[in-house]
Amino acid sequence: MSSPAPKSPEQSEKSKKYDRQLRLWGDHGQRFLENSKVCLINATALGTEILKSLVLPGIGSFTIIDGEKVTEEDIGSNFFLDNDSLGNSRAQAATMCLLELNPDVRGDYIDEFPENVMKQNQDFLKGFSVVIATALPEKFLIPLSKQLWDAGIPLFSCKSIGLLGYARLQVNEHTVIEVHPDNDNPDLRLDEPWPALKEHLESFDISKLDKKERSHVPALIILYYFMQKFRNLHDGALPTNRAEKDQLRNMIRACGNEEGLLEENFEEAIHYVNTCLSHSKISSQVQSILDDPKCLNLNQDSAPFWVMVSALRELVQTEGSLPVKGSLPDMAADTNSYITLQQIYQKRFNEQVETVQRRVSEILRNVNQSPDAITEDEIKLFCKHANELYIVRGTCIADEYQSSTLDISMYLDDPDSLMMYYVILRGLDRFLSEFNAYPGQFDDQVEPDVVKLKSTIGKLLAEWGCGQVLRDERVHEVCRYGGAEMHSISAILGGCVAHEVIKLITHQYKPLNNTFIFDAITSNSVTYRL
Repeated sequence: MSSPAPKSPEQSEKSKKYDRQLRLWGDHGQRFLENSKVCLINATALGTEILKSLVLPGIGSFTIIDGEKVTEEDIGSNFFLDNDSLGNSRAQAATMCLLELNPDVRGDYIDEFPENVMKQNQDFLKGFSVVIATALPEKFLIPLSKQLWDAGIPLFSCKSIGLLGYARLQVNEHTVIEVHPDNDNPDLRLDEPWPALKEHLESFDISKLDKKERSHVPALIILYYFMQKFRNLHDGALPTNRAEKDQLRNMIRACGNEEGLLEENFEEAIHYVNTCLSHSKISSQVQSILDDPKCLNLNQDSAPFWVMVSALRELVQTEGSLPVKGSLPDMAADTNSYITLQQIYQKRFNEQVETVQRRVSEILRNVNQSPDAITEDEIKLFCKHANELYIVRGTCIADEYQSSTLDISMYLDDPDSLMMYYVILRGLDRFLSEFNAYPGQFDDQVEPDVVKLKSTIGKLLAEWGCGQVLRDERVHEVCRYGGAEMHSISAILGGCVAHEVIKLITHQYKPLNNTFIFDAITSNSVTYRL
C-alpha cells in the first residue's frame, strides 16, 4: 500500500481559513497584516465594526483605548454589546467580543480616557501601524493629528451620526508597489523588443509555413510578424487609431483564414491587437517617482521603497525602459514553442532583477544601512510591478481644522453636493466643543439647537470665505439625529474604513485620498481631497 502524498501548503488550515483574501493580497500581504498593530480610540459602534473587519482577516494585534462605560445607547447601536455589558468598561466588553472572532489575533484594552493616556505617555502610539479614532472631539483630534503626522503614523478619523458617515485619512507619505489595476495588460514589449526577443520573433516567417506549422505558432509571434508588415506600409509607425488597428486585424485574418476557418492562435493574435500594442514608454506617474527628491537624495533613514526606486532609476537610464514583467498570457501553441518564448521573457526579467539587486546592495552600503534590509523577494516584486508604482502624499487634519482658507466654494455651488455634509459635520465639531453636547441630543432642545448650529455653520463658512448658505432642512435633519449612531450605517462605514486600513498595511491597492462621506438617505458616497 502506497503512503499518502504529503499535504501541500495550499491545503494547510491557515490557507483554507484565509483562502479568499490570499487571492487578493497574497502571502506577502497577509504577512504584513499579521505583523500589524492597530490602535482604536473609542469603542463606539463604528469603532468595533472597523475592528471586526480587521480581526476577521487576521491583523496581528489591536489595542482599544476607551474610558467610557457601556450605556443603553451603546447597547442599542453596537452589535457586540448586550444587557450584561451595561455599566461595564466599554473597552473591555468590546475587546472580549472581538477576540472571539479570530483566535489568531491578540487584543488588549486600556480603560482610560484617551486624553489621560496621551498625557501619561506621549510616545504610546508610536508602536502602532495605524491609529483609528472615532467620535473624537476636535480639541483632542487636533493635537493627536499633529503627533501622528510628525511620527509618520497613519490616522483615520471617523464619525457615524444618524444617516451620515464620514472618514478622513491622514497619511504623510504612503507608497504602493502593487496597485492591482482593473485593466492589467500583458507586458510584451513588441514595439521595442530587446535583442534576444527580436532575434527569436524574426526567426519565424509566417508566410512560408504550412497550415499545420502555423497552427503551432504562438499568437505573440504572429502579431509581431504582421506588426512589421504594417510598419513597412506606414513608415515604421504602429497603429494608433481604430481604423489602423482594424487594418492590422484584417491582415492577420486574411492570412489565417485561407480555408474559411480561422485558427485559434490567429484569433488570439487579433484579440491582442487591443492590449499588446502599447508603447514601452514610462508613464508620467512613474517618471515623477524616479525624479522625486527622495530618490535622488538617499540617506541612512531612506525607506526601502526609495532605495529600490533609486536602483530602478539607474536601470532605466542604462536600458531606457522599466523591467519586463517576465510572464506571458496563455496562448494556443505547441508546448515547446510556448515554453521557449516564456523562457526568453523570464530570462530577461531575471537579468534585470539581478542588475537592480546589485545596485540596491551598493546603495545600502553607501548609506550605511544593513545589507539585509531589502530581500531578493522584495526586489523581484518591486521589479515585476515597476510600472504600477504609486505614492500618496496627504495633508494633516490639524492643518485642515485650523485653516481659514479652506476652498470648498466650487462644491457648494451644487445644491446636491455632499460637501454640505462635510460643512455640517465640521459645524457639529464646533457645536460640541462649545456646548459639550451634540445638537438635538436632548429632545426639548432640537429647535433651539437648529438655530445655534446654523449660526455655528455660518461662522465657519465666513471664516473660509464662502458666501453660500446651507438649506435649513439639511441642518434640521442632522439635529434630529442628536449625535446618535445607527448600527447599519456604522457597519457599512466600518467595512469601508477597514478596507482602507488593509490597503495601508499591505501597501497594495490605492488608498482613500483623503475624505469620504456617505449619505444613507440617497445611498450616495463621495471622496474629496482637502
